[in-house]
Amino acid sequence: MVSYNIAIVYDQDSWITSYVDILEEKLVILGHQVKKLYHFDKKNRYDFVFLLSYSEIVKKEFLQLNKHNLVVHESDLPKGKGWSPLTWQILEGKTQIPITLFEATEKVDNGEIYLQKNLMFDGFELIGELREVQGNITIELCLDFVCDYEKIVKKRRKQIGKGTYYSKRLPSDSNLDINKTIKEQFNLLRVVDNKKYPAYFEMENHKYILEIRKEY
Repeated sequence: MVSYNIAIVYDQDSWITSYVDILEEKLVILGHQVKKLYHFDKKNRYDFVFLLSYSEIVKKEFLQLNKHNLVVHESDLPKGKGWSPLTWQILEGKTQIPITLFEATEKVDNGEIYLQKNLMFDGFELIGELREVQGNITIELCLDFVCDYEKIVKKRRKQIGKGTYYSKRLPSDSNLDINKTIKEQFNLLRVVDNKKYPAYFEMENHKYILEIRKEY
């Protein structure tokens, strides 16, 4: 197998950190050189740069340094571009969500598509379980691209159709409606993060924080 020079770029303190560690380990075992970075490397060149849960939009002049800059995004592009696509689709009630590996460009979520798989859920997972599925399939996509690179790039395709966009989620999006039932708001409870953006409700000028945990 050809040995590639690979960088994995992700936000510091991101939920994906543990999955990046696993991906790095698997790539190293396969004989590749791997560097983990919190910021896009604007000086050195790589064969592949994986941008995983990375929030910075990188300029074309820096993307051109590398052979490929690859993003994993949880939607059927060009539908569902933008922020937190998995969360928004869980809120829409979806249990099967496409996850796409594509080439990064200056325009957000706009590059050619290399690979797609599906995230499958039963409708009762909380955020940790959702991320586990997301993280594991992200690893699979990255490894597939590296291991079958020559075949995969030949089958790349442009995005077809009109794009749709999700907005950035805010802590206020975890606000529960006290006039609705738990069942009606269960999907919202599934996607809240108990530490970073917990569920809450307000009543008579008082704010109450809720935690949700699944008992096994």
